[in-house]
Amino acid sequence: MRKEAVLPTESRAPRRHRVRRRADMPLLGGVRPPIVLLLLLLLVVAALTVAGLGDVHSERVPVAVLNSEQQIASDTALSVRTAIDAEASTVRRTADAYPAASTSTPASALKSLTAANKADLGSALLDAHTGKLLASGGASVALAQAEAARKASEQGTIAPRLVTSGGTRLLYFARVTLPAQQVDANQDQNQVPTGAERQWLLVVSEALPTVTTSGDGRIAKVLDASGKALVTASHGAASPTAADSGLPRSASRAVSASGRDSDASGSLLGAATSSRPTVAGWAQVASTTGPGDTDDLGLVVLTSRVVPASTAAADYSGFAIEAAGALAGIALLLGLALNFLVQRPLLRLYLSAGRLARGVTEDGSAEEAELDRPVPVHGIGELARIGKALESLRQQLLGESGPQEFPARRGPGYRALAAFGLVLVACWALPMIFVLNRADAGSVPAPVIANQQARAELAANRVRQSLDQSYVELNDVAASLPGKSRAAQTEELRHALSKHGQYRSLYLLDRSGAITLRVGDTPLRTLVHVPHGGGVTTVNTSGRIPAIASYAQVRPVKGQAAADGVVLFGEIDVTTLNSTLARPNLGTVWVTDADCKVLAASEGYRAFQDLPEAGLTRLARAAQSAPGTVGTATSKVLSTSTGPSVDAAAPLAQNGPTAHLGWRVVTAEPAAALRLPATQAQQRTMLVGILALAFGAACLGWLHVVVIRPLRAVAALIEKLAGGDRRTVLHPVNHDEIGSVTRSLELIRQALADRSRAARSEPADDPFGSWRENTLQQ
Repeated sequence: MRKEAVLPTESRAPRRHRVRRRADMPLLGGVRPPIVLLLLLLLVVAALTVAGLGDVHSERVPVAVLNSEQQIASDTALSVRTAIDAEASTVRRTADAYPAASTSTPASALKSLTAANKADLGSALLDAHTGKLLASGGASVALAQAEAARKASEQGTIAPRLVTSGGTRLLYFARVTLPAQQVDANQDQNQVPTGAERQWLLVVSEALPTVTTSGDGRIAKVLDASGKALVTASHGAASPTAADSGLPRSASRAVSASGRDSDASGSLLGAATSSRPTVAGWAQVASTTGPGDTDDLGLVVLTSRVVPASTAAADYSGFAIEAAGALAGIALLLGLALNFLVQRPLLRLYLSAGRLARGVTEDGSAEEAELDRPVPVHGIGELARIGKALESLRQQLLGESGPQEFPARRGPGYRALAAFGLVLVACWALPMIFVLNRADAGSVPAPVIANQQARAELAANRVRQSLDQSYVELNDVAASLPGKSRAAQTEELRHALSKHGQYRSLYLLDRSGAITLRVGDTPLRTLVHVPHGGGVTTVNTSGRIPAIASYAQVRPVKGQAAADGVVLFGEIDVTTLNSTLARPNLGTVWVTDADCKVLAASEGYRAFQDLPEAGLTRLARAAQSAPGTVGTATSKVLSTSTGPSVDAAAPLAQNGPTAHLGWRVVTAEPAAALRLPATQAQQRTMLVGILALAFGAACLGWLHVVVIRPLRAVAALIEKLAGGDRRTVLHPVNHDEIGSVTRSLELIRQALADRSRAARSEPADDPFGSWRENTLQQ
């Protein structure tokens, strides 16, 4: 029986049909796809380089300046919202703590409820059921607004109301619950059933909170829903100009477009004065987490500042064209080199191997014609080795020579070519990633640095508000403890802990510093001391979590012995403090003590660790030289291992319970996060460099896997075959050019093996003819 040859079907076809075999190879396998894809991807990266970098240009006002002004307005709105929420909470807490008794009269109750509030302009006490005025004090209260608020919320909490007629002010509301048996002569007994719970409605009229603004030349305004300015504040040498006149109306239109019940914000660009444009930001004073006390007020914060127009020219189009041209040249060079040194020689070798395989399976003149033509040697490395070995096999098939040994040491192969190609791409990509178009400190505009400082001051103000509020609330709790039994004090502390979520633990200290009563988590306190007065302090100096606590004295009841607990401490949950630090586009924020040790941070940290950069520590020390001093905010662009960083530091407080601590707020925003022409050019330059390197490595790696590595294996096998090894079977792995060459070599091996067996079994006057006859008989 004759052996079936695993060969192309055109073995006996005319030559014009054999040429078509070259085009019948799979399009998605073999040597062509990685080479073509490498060329196309590098050209795509070159096009992206032109499109991406050519679009980067300097603007009259950088986008980073507009964005930072928007965030300043948002931070200011947050401070206003926090102040209103805190005052509303204070009014309600005072009403809840009022000890209503049967002997209480509206006038005496109103006096007690408002005695500690020095900021109220006027107050009133109404019947919560009928709306009848029971008592009033100070300036007149807008009773119409109070009545509307009462009817809108017959039960539950009443949100503050804005009054603009007769002066701008806010009305705060709280309910005072009276004992069921109390009867007041001024109340209408027919409208409330006997024995039913009675309520008074406390109304407190106050001015709008003071707007805190930072940054020389900045103006901050609080607008109502119509765009009318209710409160105006300025910092430094700031004065309204004609350029500012249209900003409130523009902000009002922007608010209407975004919806009045959200915390939306934005930026505006005003008219230019003497080539100095006015940059403005607006933000609504509304809750960020659902319904809140400020949602229905319709207040909007507008901040504006005159900034110098940018004069630095940034044009990267020329660089983009040069870089893209260089990459396109590299792509074409690699494509041509791989085409002429790999693809074409491999295809020629594929045809030569197929021709020899047909020669050993045909008879007559066709066989001689296929084997008589020498095998041309093309390419370098592995292809040259395979071509030489294939020519040796052809000669062995014709009986012109015997097995031939090949040298073990060989020159560089296609792995060196692929490595050279990758190095060539890397020579373009690595400078793009690490060297070219690097942003430096000089690329950050002065307004961006000033705005970072202003935001650091606003962050310090938020922390101060949070700590001051915790101190005020702790004072109220301490005032409710004297004269009560231990069980009643425990219940009072538990109620305070559940109501005020910022505390993790509340405890009383005696005169020796021992804890006599505690609710909540185990205290982190390691410093045993009994401070005088009240304020905010740290109660440990080491550990995983810093312990910041408010403390207040528990005053003894006159005529009674001093209580066991003389100081009430409330350890503040550090996560609550951390949550006040994180703000969009502010970067990382730290709160440090007087020794520049970290107490709180917007990102992960270890308690009492140093600031991550020595430059930040120097900046923090420059903001406040010693505890108790006022200090001044400062800012600077620092060079770090990851590039320039816009950093600022501000003292925590100038007055209040935290002023004596010498704490600071430090912020660090990488310049790469800012929308500046220099940083955009750096990011896009790095991106195209990374893409070019990744595409080059992927395509050349693909070429190594599907072509170079199989070629090395085939070269080793064919050299063994040409050296006389007739036992090793050659198995094709892939359906591509190399797989076809391997199948042809297997047929040649079988033919040589049959010839060797025939030569050993019968005389060989015509060795090749005897082998042919034996093959035909089979």
